Amino acid sequence: MYLSTIGLRRVGPRAGAAVGPTVLALGAVSLVTDVSSEMVTAVLPLYLVLTLQMGPVVYGVMDGMYTGATALLRVAGGYVADRTRRRKGVAGAGYGVSAVAKLGLVAAGASVPAIGAVIVADRLGKGLRTAPRDAMITAATPEARLGRAFGVHRAMDSAGAFAGPLVALGLLTLMGAATARTFDALFTTSFCIACAGVLLLFLTVREKPAEASASPPSRAAVSGRAAVGLLRLPAVRRLTCAAFLLGLSTVGDGFVYLILMRGQGVTAAWFPILAVGTNLAYLVLAAPFGMLADRIGRLPVVLGGYAALFVVYLLLSNPLGGTGWTVLALVLYGGYYAATDGVLMALTGPAVPEAMRTTGLALVQSGQALAYLLSSVGFGAAWSVWGASTAMQGAAVVVVVAVTATALLLSGNRTRPEAEVR
Repeated sequence: MYLSTIGLRRVGPRAGAAVGPTVLALGAVSLVTDVSSEMVTAVLPLYLVLTLQMGPVVYGVMDGMYTGATALLRVAGGYVADRTRRRKGVAGAGYGVSAVAKLGLVAAGASVPAIGAVIVADRLGKGLRTAPRDAMITAATPEARLGRAFGVHRAMDSAGAFAGPLVALGLLTLMGAATARTFDALFTTSFCIACAGVLLLFLTVREKPAEASASPPSRAAVSGRAAVGLLRLPAVRRLTCAAFLLGLSTVGDGFVYLILMRGQGVTAAWFPILAVGTNLAYLVLAAPFGMLADRIGRLPVVLGGYAALFVVYLLLSNPLGGTGWTVLALVLYGGYYAATDGVLMALTGPAVPEAMRTTGLALVQSGQALAYLLSSVGFGAAWSVWGASTAMQGAAVVVVVAVTATALLLSGNRTRPEAEVR
């Protein structure tokens, strides 16, 4: 069975059917949670670089930790979720940790080590929740409609990501200045919204009966040996390697927005509007790209997303004045996310045995998160040594290498997920 098994084949007319209630409920939780998360994410570069006066290297470390730290608990959380069959409970714990971390930012003040610790805690929460959430989506959706399901979920998620920076912008405008007091108010508001997301998860999301603890898996099906054995599956191994390579080609939203801000003369108060532009494009394109992936294949859509990222890096390496170029960069950046985020998980899910699906998804996500940590630190160092323009040109070269290697790795992939794990 060739790579069509994991999402490259064409699907029939039933692919147009609506997604199920589990996907919609999880989408609603992600929407509320992302309002909270993106309120912080949209202003964090501004807070760290302009308010706390961090240089590119230190910011690169912080930014890398913000995503790379998720790798620490992704696989462990995925394994626990598979072992206990309580994916909703593990996801809820992750949402709760991230909510509490928002208050930690208030307590951390201007202490760089304390901020770093809080950022790690927040991302550990994300690491716990992402794979169980995506596994619940996969379990509740027929394989032929996975692209659509993840596209709808990511569209709802990006609706929250679109609203979050607007809320942050409103608070910054209301408070009148980007001071420490302003950021404390923003972080506290973010905490309250995150708590609403946790409550929504437990009130509205229902796991598929076969996924619940009433049908416990056998020790052989879900064990440490089986988890390690996932990497013996050619499809999972190649997907993990590809995710790592693609992760190396991403430099992080904060760097992208800081370069745009400096090139276009955007004031600090309007900094969050850059994230709004990206998230609006993501919101509009996520579901259509998910449906397109079900029709023409998921790998071509993912590679197309990274092609859009390559163009963004080229635009940033030689920034041109004018609103039009900024809008083009933000639309392409949102398109990159729409074509890759959920579609990569739709590509991965069917390649993993059902009993170990959360662990398998977490494994691929961890490879990408670890690579992001390396790329963010590396880009910050390159910016300090050679400047932003040269660093962006280097990032564009890495995208080309990563996309080429991914196409070679996955174009002839074979998989027999259930039979090959021992």
